[in-house]
Amino acid sequence: MINHINNKHFIEGVSLEDISQAHPTPFYVYSQSKITSTYESLKNTLDTEIFYAIKANSNQAIIKLMASLGAGADVVSVGELERAITAGVSSKKIIFEGIGKTKNDIAYAIEKNIRLINVESIDELERINKVALHQNTKVDIGIRLNPNIDGKTIDKITTGKKTDKFGIDTDQLEEMFQILKDLQNVNLISISCHVGSQIFSINVFTKIFQKMKNNAQIFTDKGYSIKHVDLGGGLGVKYQENKDALNLQLLKEELNKCFDDTPYKLSFEPGRYLVANAGILITSVITTKNNGGINFLVTDAGMHSLIRPALYQAHHEIEAVNKDSNEFINYTIAGPICESSDIFAKNIGLPKQKVGNLLVIKDTGAYGKVMASNYNSRGLPLEILVNNEDFVVIHQPLNVKEFIALDQIPEWFN
Repeated sequence: MINHINNKHFIEGVSLEDISQAHPTPFYVYSQSKITSTYESLKNTLDTEIFYAIKANSNQAIIKLMASLGAGADVVSVGELERAITAGVSSKKIIFEGIGKTKNDIAYAIEKNIRLINVESIDELERINKVALHQNTKVDIGIRLNPNIDGKTIDKITTGKKTDKFGIDTDQLEEMFQILKDLQNVNLISISCHVGSQIFSINVFTKIFQKMKNNAQIFTDKGYSIKHVDLGGGLGVKYQENKDALNLQLLKEELNKCFDDTPYKLSFEPGRYLVANAGILITSVITTKNNGGINFLVTDAGMHSLIRPALYQAHHEIEAVNKDSNEFINYTIAGPICESSDIFAKNIGLPKQKVGNLLVIKDTGAYGKVMASNYNSRGLPLEILVNNEDFVVIHQPLNVKEFIALDQIPEWFN
């Protein structure tokens, strides 16, 4: 995504050096053209409905861009639902997921007249019916199934195995059908599943497709008119240059093979896939040091800015913007947070760096800023969107004084 022209680093038509002169690091930069091309490629290849999983990057500008491209929204909280509506997503293109919906959450979703609420437990099914009854209405629902499929990904991002907390175990379907037939305020029109993130195996997707087709038939045989089958997200994103990308054409072939004669609409709910490679995090070197023979570059970004490496041991390629030395040194890139886990990368070769130099942490458009925090009472990074030769700040975070002012000191201390 970064272009190198005359020893400068460009994202679309804007140099990172120009952005860094206008705004203090650390900051996220997103490419509008990259998001657009990724969405259009996915949409044109799969030819299904696309519901953008807002949890990946919930900035209003990103959601609005997705909506302008034709995407719906997949939300997992009332906050995300409000973000989608505020950004202009049609309520009938919003799906409400999540295993922890309260009565108030459900009531709000019903009031907003969204496409449907995906049910993740029998308990929740009954709760939705009660809320709809109280509002004297009937609400469209989907059933999120737990298909007991191993997504062949890391444990912290798997969601479709029998022991995971998500969805309704298919072994509980008969019990669910018995309860469902007595519920008069819900209208079952959809089934869905999501087995995890970072799935590259076409065989895993084939298993998902076949199981969902079989389950759709089970629901049909029970007398339910299934109009939508949501196949989840999890489309693998390439974070390393030497890794293969997900083969969308093979995925499309398997999709067509399985669902060539089915009466319902198909959809996917990608998040990471649409935005991860479209974002970078720019950070400055604030200290260089050597401890125990290890060369450290300490940056102003840390696990408070991007927690994925500390939380998941996630890999992100790092590139030096300043390459004013022919000497290469193996560095460990560390953040300023008082945690030993605040490390972005270990033992990576970069041109010799000095304080004030800029580093690019790549592929941070998903699960970056949305997972950032004020840990150690540090500020959040701002966010910038680039469109051709223009760039604009799309999120200006509170400064330290502003977020401290949100605290309330009890009167009895005075």
